[in-house]
Order: sequence, then C-alpha cells, then structure tokens
Amino acid sequence: MHILIVGAGLAGVTAAWYLRAAGHTVTVIDRNAGPALETSFANGGQISISHPEPWANPGAPLTVLKWLGRNDAPLLFRWPAEAARIAWGLQFLRECLPHRTRRNTLAIANLAAYSGVQLRALREATDIHYNSLSRGVLHLYFAKENYLHGEAQQRVLSQLGIGSRMLTPSQCVDTEPSLAHVETRLVGGMFGTEDESGDAQRFVTELAGRCRDAGVEFLYDTSAENFLRDERHIGGLKVLRGGRHETLLADRYVIAAGSYSTPLMRPLGERLPIYPVKGYSTTLSLRNPQRAPAVSLTDESRRIVCSRLGDSLRIAGTAELNGYNTDLDPERCAALLRWAEDVFPGVCDTAEPNYWAGLRPTTPSNLPIIGRSKFDNLFYNTGHGTLGWTLAAGSAHALADIIDGRQPAINYPFTGRA
Repeated sequence: MHILIVGAGLAGVTAAWYLRAAGHTVTVIDRNAGPALETSFANGGQISISHPEPWANPGAPLTVLKWLGRNDAPLLFRWPAEAARIAWGLQFLRECLPHRTRRNTLAIANLAAYSGVQLRALREATDIHYNSLSRGVLHLYFAKENYLHGEAQQRVLSQLGIGSRMLTPSQCVDTEPSLAHVETRLVGGMFGTEDESGDAQRFVTELAGRCRDAGVEFLYDTSAENFLRDERHIGGLKVLRGGRHETLLADRYVIAAGSYSTPLMRPLGERLPIYPVKGYSTTLSLRNPQRAPAVSLTDESRRIVCSRLGDSLRIAGTAELNGYNTDLDPERCAALLRWAEDVFPGVCDTAEPNYWAGLRPTTPSNLPIIGRSKFDNLFYNTGHGTLGWTLAAGSAHALADIIDGRQPAINYPFTGRA
C-alpha cells in the first residue's frame, strides 16, 4: 500500500520507519523545510517511562488554583479564553476523577514501557546517534508534599513493573554529584532506572535520513489543506506545495500533525480533543562541563526538566494555554534561567540563552489518539502531549500493526477498535 503521513515530527517519522519496514510505500509531508522543526525541535529531551501519571489527576485542580495570578506559574491559563480552551478545560477536570486517573495512568504506563522496548530495538537496528544517555531520570522533591506524592507514584510504578526507587537527599547526590549545592534543600528523590535522555530533533533528523535511505519520500514546504472524501473514504489530500495547489493520492492516510491535527480534521466532522499547550525551553552552553549534570533531572516542585546534550544543557518546562500563540513571554523565559542559576550556579553561560517555545498537542486525559478514524482509510498518531518522545516508538509500531490488520501487543484504548 501507499501511505501518506501528514507531519514530519517524532510521531510522523517514527510511523514512517515502521510502515516502511512493513513493506509499504511511504510519503511524508510537512509544511516546514525539514523534519522536527516544531514540537519536536527543542523539547526537554527526556524519555520518561517513570512518569505515566497524567496531568489530570485528583490533586491537579487545587494545584492549579494555587498558581492562579502568577505569570511564572508552571501551568498558566491565559484569559480571556476562547470556547475551545474552556471546553478542553472542562474535559480536563472530568479526567481528574480518581477512577479516570487510574485508567489513564495504566494506559500510559503500558504504552511507555512498550515504547521503551521498541526504541532500544530501533536504535540497535539503525545505529543512530543523538546525544543519547541511558542513565535514567532523577525526579527531585524540594517540598514534603511532593515527596509524599512521589512515594505514592513509586508504589504504582512498582505494581506496573517499571523500574524506580526512592532516594534520600544524599543518595540523590550520589546518583548525580552536581546536585551537592542543593542537597540540604532536597527532601528526596525518585530515580527512574529505565529512562533515557537525548536530543529529540537530532533523533528525528537521523531517523528521517534512515527512512530516506529505505525509500521513504519526504515532501517539505508542503502544507495540508483539505481532504477529498465521501461518507466513509478519503480520496485524496489537497496540498499547497511550492506556491501551487496539488492533490496527493494514497491508499491510507495518517494524521501526525501535532496540535494542527485538530483544525485539519474539523472540516471532516472529526472533533479531536487536542489543545496546543505551549512549553518553553532554553539551551545553554556549559562554562564548567565537569560540574554539569549527566543524569536527566525533573524538578517536581517547579515542573522543570533538565537534560545534558553534549556540551550544552537543555532546560524546559511550564505549560501555557493560549491558543496557537508561540510568542516568548520574557517572565516565563526568565524562570528557566533562574532555575539554572539556583540549582547549578555558574555552570551555564546564561548571557546568551537560546530560548524556544513550542506547542504540545495535549488531550485532557494525556492519552494520545492512535488508530483508525471514522473513515476506513484514515488513521491517527497524534496528541502525545509532553510524552511525545517517551511514547513515539511504541505508538508508531502499534499504528503499523493496526494498519496491517494486526492486534497491537499492548493493552491500550486505540481508536476505531472494540
């Protein structure tokens, strides 16, 4: 079959890899000039299997209320809000119910663990390099309530068979010596032993190269406009390419367009519950590499992650609901620099920070949308939120199984299936 994929980020390129490996002819289109230039470009760099708990959990509403009025809050809901944002927020509140949180956590954990296995196999098969470090992720707790929540999470991880252990402040420093400066302020930590880190944009670029070598066609500077369809079947995709309108034909179509999946599918009557949640990052050169962390970190109190990428440090975090706006807010950017100087004083060159903001395609449940649409030849691989890289390989492998009529090897609520 000929399969056309919309989107050349993590979701689209990993899907292209597995679909080509299954013997299909694959074309990938993207409106940008190359792969991974939007959501996947400068994310936090974590593959965090040890963090399956969704944003929507019983403690989230109270936490969000505490952050109201703070422009530097980890989660910022901009006002006034359009109808889509309000509707998404109401669905988010419903997903905070305990039974829904348990269901969503289990689904994410199943997909994350499966994805970790697939990623390791993919790396071995392709020998791609992307500043990867298989040293785990260390979750840091600077407040007692966060530590107690971490203990509860760790018990769930143990039940799910995901490698993790709780650490004292001194054990945190033993695991990552660069944290010595903040040892007295730490309450403790949790170490996700199966987690990894690296440069997601480089990963996608390298994998796209392997896909091209295997025969996948990439059409860049090509914008999806609208689908030709009847009641149950997609007949083609109209695109704008090189200033000219064209119609691309395929047997199957895959939507991997991140936050832009929602407006693309709306004319087809498909209401995807995806909202663009803006995240920020800064990539800083290292003044003192020997004092910089080599283990990827997550500050659970401030919702900030930190990953070592060769001679630089990627610091990312915050969530902002403000439509498709990608403007940089100086105050939220400054919060990332303050964190770097607070935890690793003098380690990074903060004089010329490289800031970035991107839109995470987030569902209220944090569950990505994977599987068949209401059209018999249109499929989804989108809505991965903050876990795009964590879930990418497993999602794409499962999608390839679904397209080929096989049952994926994991328990997950795929769309269009019983």
